[in-house]
Amino acid sequence: MRRGGEQVSSFDEEWRALRGKASAEAGMRLNSGGGKGADGLTVRRDDLGAIGSAAHALHTALNKDGDGADEPTAQAATALTGKNFVSGAALTKANDRWSTQLKTLLDACARISNHLDYTKAAHAKDEADIQGNLAAVSKIREYWK
Repeated sequence: MRRGGEQVSSFDEEWRALRGKASAEAGMRLNSGGGKGADGLTVRRDDLGAIGSAAHALHTALNKDGDGADEPTAQAATALTGKNFVSGAALTKANDRWSTQLKTLLDACARISNHLDYTKAAHAKDEADIQGNLAAVSKIREYWK
């Protein structure tokens, strides 16, 4: 298919190419729509931990440095407004918007970090439960012999 003189592939072709690239580069398989999980998305506990750690580090850095300009900006906005400069109100609005966006980003980082910590712990618990259940099944098999 051509659009504006350039070759454009179909969605299916692009999806196949991206799946192949992800599989080759990251050892990750994207679901191709069937099978018994062999084509499912693979995530390792180390991956979850690394992403959670990165989200926590970003949260820590943003919490420390993200609000650094808040007080001086508010003071500048007040001074400009006091001298009847219209830019004072605009600076106040920009500062308020920055604060709101910063809080939203901090909340998102915290949610990601906490969720991945929870997921990692829940997965470890599930693995331990499964291993315990498998041991019980193998003991039952002994009675059948």
